[in-house]
Amino acid sequence: MSGAGSARPELERVNPPHLAPPTGFSHAVRATSGTMVFLAGQTALDGSGEIVGSGIVEQFERALSNLVAAAAASGAGPSDLAKLTVFAVDVADYRRHAREIGQVWKRLVGGDFPAMAVIGATRLWDEAALVEIEGIAVVR
Repeated sequence: MSGAGSARPELERVNPPHLAPPTGFSHAVRATSGTMVFLAGQTALDGSGEIVGSGIVEQFERALSNLVAAAAASGAGPSDLAKLTVFAVDVADYRRHAREIGQVWKRLVGGDFPAMAVIGATRLWDEAALVEIEGIAVVR
């Protein structure tokens, strides 16, 4: 909590011991209060509307950067991310690069993991997109 009478609510990461240990996500995230921000799906689009990055890691980095930028414009920081859904056109490729993707996550967001799911998609809105990330943040 921050001081001087302006207590900031917290996001509590909940990982019950009887569930499999989470790797790169939290089983649940509980917000004590705050304003919810719904973040639209972000792909690896640059400012001109072109997909950048030839591989899943590069595209994940750009998509996550875009999501974090949208969150910031709404007053939410990386640690305010409560729920993310990652849509990948090749889940096996995503898994093969999980370590590199995790390094991107830690560099851009840090060590707080939201509740998260990775879902396979046959294709995304932009045909060249390999990954899309949407989420919910709680501005605290």
